[in-house]
Amino acid sequence: MSNCANQLPPGGGAIDFVPPKIVDTYPLNGTTNFSDDHIEFDFSKYIEKRTLKDAMFVSPAIEGDMQFDWTGTSVKIYFPHQLKKNVTYVFTIGTDVQDFNNHNKMSQAFSLTFSTGNKIDKGEIEGKVYDDKPNGIMIFAYTVGDSAINPMKRKPDYISQTGSDGAYKLQGLASNIYRVFAVRDQYKDLIYQPDQDEIGMPVNDVKLTDKDTLFEGLNFFLTKLDTVKPRLVSASMTDKYHILVNFTKEFEESIIRSKNFLIIDSTTKKSYKPIYAFKGNTKATELVLVTNESLPVTDEAFLMADSIKDKFGNLFTNDFVQITLNEKSDTTKPIIIRTIPANNSTNVDFLNATFKFYFNDAFDSTSAKKNIAFTDTSNKEINFNIYFNDDASFNIIPKQKLQTNTDYIIKLNLNGFKDAAENAYDSVYQYKFKTINGLDFTGISGELENCKLNKNPYIVLQGTDVEKIVYQQEIKNPNKYNFERIQPGKYLLWGFYDSDSSKSYTYGRPFPFKPSEQFTFYPDTLTLRARWIQTNLNFRFK
Repeated sequence: MSNCANQLPPGGGAIDFVPPKIVDTYPLNGTTNFSDDHIEFDFSKYIEKRTLKDAMFVSPAIEGDMQFDWTGTSVKIYFPHQLKKNVTYVFTIGTDVQDFNNHNKMSQAFSLTFSTGNKIDKGEIEGKVYDDKPNGIMIFAYTVGDSAINPMKRKPDYISQTGSDGAYKLQGLASNIYRVFAVRDQYKDLIYQPDQDEIGMPVNDVKLTDKDTLFEGLNFFLTKLDTVKPRLVSASMTDKYHILVNFTKEFEESIIRSKNFLIIDSTTKKSYKPIYAFKGNTKATELVLVTNESLPVTDEAFLMADSIKDKFGNLFTNDFVQITLNEKSDTTKPIIIRTIPANNSTNVDFLNATFKFYFNDAFDSTSAKKNIAFTDTSNKEINFNIYFNDDASFNIIPKQKLQTNTDYIIKLNLNGFKDAAENAYDSVYQYKFKTINGLDFTGISGELENCKLNKNPYIVLQGTDVEKIVYQQEIKNPNKYNFERIQPGKYLLWGFYDSDSSKSYTYGRPFPFKPSEQFTFYPDTLTLRARWIQTNLNFRFK
């Protein structure tokens, strides 16, 4: 009976959340003059076999298919041919390896290093990827030579993978100069593909020598790069006034201007600008244009865009598309679809407050301005400025400091918010809010170390909660920093040198190579409580 039994893990008991790990290897780490035809890994528990094949990476690469021979929790991996002589090999087992029972993943990548010669290359590069989902990010290392390094076409010379905390370690590196990238390699093909992968650029190349074998602190932020220019896809009239415009990708909000577009009626040989342009309640790749000119469905009309710019700065000029015409009447009245902060909020800051109103249709801004009133509950008038984001949304900003712990009302007479068809509600919308008492803020301050003022240093307090509030300061005093009036919550503290004077962190580019800006993280997550100012929290730039 024992000969007929399948080798399976026992069932029953409490749910197992313990990640698998490698407890033994053949050869041992650091073995030299290795000449066998296989290696072996022994895991702490039964492994889902497929996941090992997908999670194993070899540096330098071995051409051909390796064979996997499993016995219980151990696996022998046979090489397709004899290994090269006098080469240090690194077999990296990534964190995508899962156990059989509960699909727990390895918490850290594992590397087996051995040499077919009489010495082990001792070079190491260590660092961390700072990301919301840091586990399993690939680390690609390339030797810097005469040819340009393009990770979109060339596979890396050395490979590693981050653990659950984002930390990584490249081992077995020879004395050389290396360029390292962090890549969220979606298909594990070891090629960076901008349309699907995120990438992190290094702040500099790394030089390893026989005497200087370790480089620590090569850290990364990931970003999604995009070099594809946006284009017009379609323009369809939903009624006789509104044209729904669709683009190939999400666009920069600065293009939502009526003057950026031109309607051409090729039948009548007439052309004219739309009267309104707005985002409204459309998809990320859509906007709406409004015309008050007649476009019979028997005509042939086209929409032209002077410029289309996406959120990555890619620009396409003078694009056009045919308009699908519609003579349907518009009887829908404009309504408010969103406000920021939400109506009836009770925690509005009394300083630097901005109130954002979004409608589902465009309206005449001159008429709208005359139909807005801002008062407190005693009917005392509050002076304000109004700024239009597009023809269906605007911001209201008080000209004066609001009182603490006080109720306010912004009234919109909707009869003054008429669309192109003169539709409007004959009612008053009341937006109510209450300011905070001014005592519920927190703050943080401390001394700065190794801060080089000539490199344009910035320090950032970045929230980890859902809203991800960010406070950023340009450092003027190289010895101190101070954040005041901070919303309570959990935060990360980090700093960077703004080398390109853009006033924001620059990620760099993989090819042609442009390094990222240097950044440093405070090691711990900060919990900032209301009415409790943290002082003497010192921060050191690297």
